[in-house]
Amino acid sequence: MRKTKKYNSKNKKILTKKIKKKKFENPVNKKKLFNRYKDKQKAEEDLKKKKWDRILQERQTIYSDTEGEDEDAYVQLVSSFTTKKDKVAVDSEENSSSDSSDSEDIRETDNNFEQQNCSHKHLRATAILNEEKHESELVEDSDEDDIETEQDSNNDPFTRHLQHDLSDDFLISLSNNSPNVDQTTKLWPVLGNFSITIPKPVNSNLKRAAPKISILEEKTYAPCASAPLPIGNIDFKQLYLKSQIHGNITSANKINLIKKDLELTEVLTPLQKELFAIINNYQDLYYPERTFINADEIRYIYCLHVVNHMLKTRTKIIHHNAKLLKKSNISDEYRDQGLVRPKVIIMVPFKDAAYRVIKTIIDILVPKEAGQVLNKNRFEDDFTGGELAMPKKNPKPEDYELLFSGNTEDTFRLGMTVTKKTLKLYTDFYSSDIIVASPLGLRMIVGAEGEEDRDYDFLASIELLVMDQADVFLMQNWDHLLHVLDHFHLQPKKTHGTDFSRVRSWAANGWSKYYRQTLVFSSLLLPEIKAVMNRKCYNYAGKVLIANLIEVGTIQQVLIQVPQIFYRFRATNPLNSVDERFDYFIKEILPKQRDTLMSHTLLYIPSYFDYVRIRNYFKKEDISFVQICEYSKDSKTARARDMFFHTEAHFLLYSERVHFFRRFRIKGIRHIIFYQPPTYPHFYSEMCNLMQECNQNKYGGSECNMTVSVVFSAYDAARLSAVLGTQRAARMLHADKPVHMYMTGD
Repeated sequence: MRKTKKYNSKNKKILTKKIKKKKFENPVNKKKLFNRYKDKQKAEEDLKKKKWDRILQERQTIYSDTEGEDEDAYVQLVSSFTTKKDKVAVDSEENSSSDSSDSEDIRETDNNFEQQNCSHKHLRATAILNEEKHESELVEDSDEDDIETEQDSNNDPFTRHLQHDLSDDFLISLSNNSPNVDQTTKLWPVLGNFSITIPKPVNSNLKRAAPKISILEEKTYAPCASAPLPIGNIDFKQLYLKSQIHGNITSANKINLIKKDLELTEVLTPLQKELFAIINNYQDLYYPERTFINADEIRYIYCLHVVNHMLKTRTKIIHHNAKLLKKSNISDEYRDQGLVRPKVIIMVPFKDAAYRVIKTIIDILVPKEAGQVLNKNRFEDDFTGGELAMPKKNPKPEDYELLFSGNTEDTFRLGMTVTKKTLKLYTDFYSSDIIVASPLGLRMIVGAEGEEDRDYDFLASIELLVMDQADVFLMQNWDHLLHVLDHFHLQPKKTHGTDFSRVRSWAANGWSKYYRQTLVFSSLLLPEIKAVMNRKCYNYAGKVLIANLIEVGTIQQVLIQVPQIFYRFRATNPLNSVDERFDYFIKEILPKQRDTLMSHTLLYIPSYFDYVRIRNYFKKEDISFVQICEYSKDSKTARARDMFFHTEAHFLLYSERVHFFRRFRIKGIRHIIFYQPPTYPHFYSEMCNLMQECNQNKYGGSECNMTVSVVFSAYDAARLSAVLGTQRAARMLHADKPVHMYMTGD
């Protein structure tokens, strides 16, 4: 019995030694037991670290100054979650070796470690998810395109125009009523003659000599602009177009190239090349030769410029965000924003025009299967439909049908946000990059002084303003446009979540108006638009005005044989010319037309203010007349036309705006008086051709008794040139005789 007990105790000791020996011989199994997740997580971390190191290595040439100063953000992020875990793992290994003789302690340690490992796994997973999300944003937005932009930023017109402040001498020159400028003229094959006005700094005689040694950094100021250069062969890199849209430029412009019988390899039409040479130089432009034929070409080229501008702005901001992750102090080189977010405003007169603009932007930025457009169905519903029903009998003129095709509503506004592969529509103005609106739509938001619900802070940091079909604004309500322009670049009343450490210094100083580029496209050269360019546009890069001579006026489109008499009155200045024109009319023109032989006289009045003034005078003098204006009801309009045709009224007062929007075919006209040359020159021939025999009342007069009279002054030179031609109008304006007559027809 004693031997058996001794034998059992001996076997137990041998078995215990074998267990201990086995435990020390196979420590890996126990390590895997305690670190079963470690290998997998470590592999994932190594992959992500290699990926992050590769990105940093690619940028090392650009950010060599800053990389040595700061610790890698990825290492900080991983170490914050792995340090504690590694310590627990080491402790567990020590415990496993020191307490291996006690299986209960081992199991207890194992259970405790499992709980700790689960909690650390959850923290690590959360950190990796956040890191992946942040990394994906940086990698997505900090691709080769961003690096190329940084390398070429010194030559990019975008950077040259917006990066630096203006010098004191430059600011003095720009703030003067008559700034110091250089004027040159050029002749290009398609645009023809255009003048270039470039501001220059004042010549200060009080310049201080720069010290030989200074502890202050030498500040770089914005350079003076140069004249635009024509574009030869299209090279996207030389034009500094973002690589993101390289593949979409030709496809979006395909229709315009086909219309011009050009190969797709041309990329842009000749007109688009010359326009983009000016626009991409960030100079203001007034192009007064827009037609329904070249409208699509013009729309495409300014939409391309808008998209390119916004992508560059977005790239710079995201690139600086990535650099600032490793910096605590923000220097001036990271100032890349304005006081508010909106950067571009595109003004168009009708919803149909806005629809075409937004569709063009979509084609350039996110064409089919290349991105996403949010709220697209809502946009299609709001901006389509509502077309005017054009009469088949007695059709309207062709230009009328083209202008008023599609949705003609003039009260709208739409904000858009640009991301890498997404275009968001109907965004809040203070979250928008681009705003497409009508002057009336903006006027309703801006409001008037004294109104409670008014807001114009979103206009504070506009860098690019496009006004397409600006001549139509004059027919709608020119005061709306002027009122909105007066509220550009004012100090915001609220912060709107602005990070002022990132605001450009020239924006904070209130100099934004000197950096805004304005593009105006119209079908007419009008003094009202030129006044806006001279008084509301202060771009330090200068402005370009297209001004070609008009060889053939619309007077040659008059089909009837009728004497056309032009009366010139002397005007002292544009402001006094309003009263002087009225005095000349009631003293020289009206007495002759009140004769009974001069019945069936239509008085064509372009300005509504002049229309009201003459109407009140006719009522005061008890002159027989009827009236048709844009505010007349259909019933009163029909009654006035009937009375005029049947000789029940001597005069018919007819406003230009009602002719623009309705294009009535007035019958029974024997005499026409143009109180001022019409705004649209083709209205002159349209009104004169209404005097044909088929539109006459055979009891209202004879063909021998028909006349056309035009009252003009030296300040109507642009309108007169469009009617008569530039050379003929110049001779009339400088002639000694104040009265001239032309005869048209066979």
